[in-house]
Amino acid sequence: MPGENLSRDEARERAELLTVDGYDVELDVRSATGGPGRDDLADGPLTFRSVTTIRFRAARGGASTFADLIAPSVNAVTLDGTALDPAAVFDGARIALADLAEGEHVLVVDAQCAYSRTGEGMHRFVDPEDGEVYLYTQYEPADARRVFANFEQPDLKAPYRFRVTAPAEWTVWSNGAEESREGGVWRFAETEPISTYITAVVAGPYHYVTDSYSRTFEDGTTLEIPLGAMCRKGLAKHFDADDIFLITKQGLDFFHDNFDYPYPFGKYDQAFVPEYNLGAMENPGCVTFREEYIFRGKVTQAAYESRANVILHEMAHMWFGDLVTMQWWDDLWLKESFADFMGVFAMTGATRFEDGWITFANNRKSWAYRADQLPSTHPITADIRDLEDAKLNFDGITYAKGASVLKQLVAYVGRDAFLEGARRYFKKHAYGNTRLGDLLSVLSETSGRDMTAWSRSWLQTAGVNSLTPVATYDAAGRITELAVLQEAAESHPELRPHRVAVGLYSRNPEGELVRYARAEADVSGPRTVIGELAGAERPELILVNDDDLTYCKVRFDEVSLATLRAHLGDITDPLARALCWSALWNLTRDGLMPARDFVSLVLAFAGRETDIGVLQMLHAWTRGALVNYAAPAWREEGGRALAEGALGELRLAEPGSEHQLAWARFFASVAASDSDFQLLAGLLDGSARIDGLDVDQELRWAFLSPLVAHSAADEAAVDAELARDDTASGKRHHVRCLASRPSAEVKARAWADVVESDALSNALVEATIAGFAQSSQRELLAPYTARYFEAIERVWAERSIQIGMAVVKGLFPSLQDDPATLEATDAWLAARADAAPALRRLVLEARDDLARALRAQAADSVA
Repeated sequence: MPGENLSRDEARERAELLTVDGYDVELDVRSATGGPGRDDLADGPLTFRSVTTIRFRAARGGASTFADLIAPSVNAVTLDGTALDPAAVFDGARIALADLAEGEHVLVVDAQCAYSRTGEGMHRFVDPEDGEVYLYTQYEPADARRVFANFEQPDLKAPYRFRVTAPAEWTVWSNGAEESREGGVWRFAETEPISTYITAVVAGPYHYVTDSYSRTFEDGTTLEIPLGAMCRKGLAKHFDADDIFLITKQGLDFFHDNFDYPYPFGKYDQAFVPEYNLGAMENPGCVTFREEYIFRGKVTQAAYESRANVILHEMAHMWFGDLVTMQWWDDLWLKESFADFMGVFAMTGATRFEDGWITFANNRKSWAYRADQLPSTHPITADIRDLEDAKLNFDGITYAKGASVLKQLVAYVGRDAFLEGARRYFKKHAYGNTRLGDLLSVLSETSGRDMTAWSRSWLQTAGVNSLTPVATYDAAGRITELAVLQEAAESHPELRPHRVAVGLYSRNPEGELVRYARAEADVSGPRTVIGELAGAERPELILVNDDDLTYCKVRFDEVSLATLRAHLGDITDPLARALCWSALWNLTRDGLMPARDFVSLVLAFAGRETDIGVLQMLHAWTRGALVNYAAPAWREEGGRALAEGALGELRLAEPGSEHQLAWARFFASVAASDSDFQLLAGLLDGSARIDGLDVDQELRWAFLSPLVAHSAADEAAVDAELARDDTASGKRHHVRCLASRPSAEVKARAWADVVESDALSNALVEATIAGFAQSSQRELLAPYTARYFEAIERVWAERSIQIGMAVVKGLFPSLQDDPATLEATDAWLAARADAAPALRRLVLEARDDLARALRAQAADSVA
């Protein structure tokens, strides 16, 4: 749509012209249930009425600008009391404001906005279990304009007042506290100045639980924060609000202890909503989360840790992002990198999840390492030309690499200087907008270090360095010199300053591999000698980046690698063990270790892994190694070995333990033989059992899925399972299972449902794609390679960016892993040089993953 993709230059020009003093937003969502206020357009979307009053000032006379609105129709527009012709000023995405006088203005826009099924704007969900309707908003980076007229850019902050008319039996929440509720009309208190993308409305018959938080500060003042948590009524029986409130209170205590700036947004509601297209969103006073964080069955502690991390990540945003906001999306890291780091920082410092940095090192950083080696890698401070660029920049660089770099920064300047810098930053820029230099200046003040060189190396360049130890020894077996070699890719040759710890490990008399020496040093340039370790006894393992202080790919010398092959499970320290696993996975992805060797290491040592999050990550990596990086000729043999090994560990696991559950899920995902499928079917119908394994509803779907994909269960079995679990979650599983059946007709139908139709919601699009792309059905999927390249430009042009991204990423023919697919991808890229840059980026990334897979397969073939 013309005008929908706001550019950075347009935003800068508008910000120089306008100051926004406030919004009054009136929404009538009674139409969501077919009640009063419904306004059906002929053959068009279901809509709701949105009336917005914007008070703003223009810095000079005679200028022209625009307000943002994406809506099917506009009923009326008035500027300073003068009616404007909607047909003349509204083009579907923008409202033209011409020849503005200098000074104050009032714009009133009366529109019919459309409910969403993609998670963008005002999402409408009908619960298949009871027919209830639920609404919520999701705007990042720029979808508030789908709900009300505004100036949609982060640096035009303003206070907001919301008034929402809804069915009287519902409840409505927004950022501000509820001021009144009368006759189905909810009025909310005016917010502090915030950006458009973090305003929020949640409405419907939600199950709502309340609590409160109180904090008395050193000056004697007391802060009272009303707490609330909500979910669909159908999930109420699974809703563990007490644990959510516990983490919330622990987080508020932690941030108050460290930020010296009281939580500024009044109440703190947390809504767990259906079909959410993100993990969560930091709307001040009304945080939204995907409802999958409410667990319908037994999960491991890793799932609870993940939820706690997300809760604290969003809470950190109340300061980093909401109170102080980046000026434009170039500096998205100013909120996301900090929230990603502070979420783990708070979780390990204030909750029961004290080992969160292990999960970060093993899981979160793997996302960053992948993203930083793609052709689309970018500096943490990115070059964001427009909103499509911004949408794609919510990636592993901005989140996980940024957080990793902040962990390095804390090691570089010290924890106290870092936190004091944050405190000064909040006080200086409260309710304002910032750029990179604003943060660096306060960190320079508090640390006494010049942050310019550090910023240039870490924030303004792309790519990941590799650090490799090289040691020499004397005749007595003592280290004469230990050096760390630093390397960078040719495409991104920057060598960075690293604050690292180098650990030396050997086996003790009990056979445990333990650290006996450690040195912390600044590594810079291509070669750095770690003088402190000279004279130490010969180690069996040298671990560069011990304690995970920096962001790098860890490499090993030959002796260390041999030690890991024989004794990885003997490393007693769980963080060191996790770092070694991560390093071995990077070697596998880089084609430096054959995929079958990584699979063998997992089969040998994963059963001894104590950290459940690391174990589940190993399961995911191992399956990825088999599907993507193993030589095709070895896949069948490797699959049998994995299934046999997983079943063996399942039977050995402690009955009822979370390790048993993890191995059960992994076994189902790699089941390969008729006997495997017979066991899964027996666990489903009760004719087989494994002591302590409770086959709850979520595990039933996990067991049924591979049966369906391998023709060991039919459509009737899937329908019968839906009858057992006729819920929104069950419906998603049902759709995924049906699309996974090994039938040409099934694949054609799934393809049409996603590519040729927009009838499915975002959640069902994702479920269909997940079912469509089965690694065991490569031949069945082969005809879709050409169809993919024929369709993606049309899909990108016609569908929302959220659905476009899901289709382009999810349906790329990665399972057709041969040179012909690479050639077809290159041919499309060459012929479509003028395609949307964001679309080309997604295809380039998929192409790079495919090329990496082919290189790894070649390395595995040699093995």
